[in-house]
Amino acid sequence: MTATMLAGRLNVATLDFQVTEVPVPEPGPGEVRIRVEAAGVCLSDVHLIDGGLKPLFLPGDTVTLGHEVAGTVDALGPGVTAWRPGQRVLLAAGEERDGVVHTRGVDYDGGWAEYALATAGTLLAIPDDLPFEQAAIIPDAVSTPWAAITTTGRTRPGRPAGVWGAGGLGAHAVQLLRVAGAAPIIAVDPLPAARDRALDFGADVAVDPAAEDAVEQIRAASGGIGLDIAFDFAGVAPVREQAARCLGPRGRMVLVGLTHQPLTISDGTAFSYLQQQIRGHYGSEFTDLPELLALVRGHRLDFSRSVSGVLPLADAREAVDRLIRKEGNPIRLVLKP
Repeated sequence: MTATMLAGRLNVATLDFQVTEVPVPEPGPGEVRIRVEAAGVCLSDVHLIDGGLKPLFLPGDTVTLGHEVAGTVDALGPGVTAWRPGQRVLLAAGEERDGVVHTRGVDYDGGWAEYALATAGTLLAIPDDLPFEQAAIIPDAVSTPWAAITTTGRTRPGRPAGVWGAGGLGAHAVQLLRVAGAAPIIAVDPLPAARDRALDFGADVAVDPAAEDAVEQIRAASGGIGLDIAFDFAGVAPVREQAARCLGPRGRMVLVGLTHQPLTISDGTAFSYLQQQIRGHYGSEFTDLPELLALVRGHRLDFSRSVSGVLPLADAREAVDRLIRKEGNPIRLVLKP
């Protein structure tokens, strides 16, 4: 009899999502089977379920969701010698295939399941004192803002930075900007609880974007020079327009939040004269993960406040609904098989 497991499966053609029984996968050459201990629930998962995000490379119509995954090595495929059963690992959120990045839980089966497959080179060992629930969110909720800060944004120490949206990515961005040395760090969010959280995570100032003098507050907090760098983690057109008005000379706006809406620069002449820039950003590189794990091992980062709730895998639909409703203003909800 074939062994089965629970998995959260989405038909991307019909948008039907169900937690159902499927066969336990067998690792092929170069692959490792992971017993999943924790899997994050991300807005990208929500957008897959509502049809706003479509896989580019998925063979067929159905995929197991989940790109934030941590667990233990369960079984090794032929040719794998670098790992052994029982090791604690996190899984990269994707891998390069034929020169193109494929995303776990989007283009191939992810970790909303009791077991998941991964090629051996996409695993990283995690410290024994790092809980699986915290390790699972590093491959996206933490690595995406880290890559936006260090690679796309090229954040400089001692320069003012603004963060629009203090949710699952933005809250970590505040913490990471502090590690990177940005100063001051200005968080911008319409929710009082989110502004309080940003201050708790290390922001120097928190501003309500709906305030009539929001731009003036942000510029004043930057010392009057404007922001060296502004991050949009909200993916909302008015946020981007406001952030652009807060940039200083040679300031950079990094677009991390996703939206199909157009971007408007109200004064294109000034934007060019001040040599300001707009940079798009998506995801992270595998090399970002060892950097973050080194910071975790060195106790420079603490994700104990990042997990807003843990739900059984069987309740994946409820976790998605909570995220849609922003119930409890979550940073990250995590599924546990």
